[in-house]
Amino acid sequence: MFNYIKESYNELVNKVTWPTFPQLQSSTIVVMVASLIFAVIILAMDISFENIMAAIYRTLANIGR
Repeated sequence: MFNYIKESYNELVNKVTWPTFPQLQSSTIVVMVASLIFAVIILAMDISFENIMAAIYRTLANIGR
């Protein structure tokens, strides 16, 4: 177990390449923009579905009278 921890630490310190701060900023901006686009698409789908269902319910209510 101790050997595993020692080798893991060695790999993290010496073999892993960590991103630079500008790379992290760039990645963060990409994720934020993609999340915003995804949220807007889901909002549009939700509003569309709500309006379609409201129209169907109005139509069915008028048929029943």
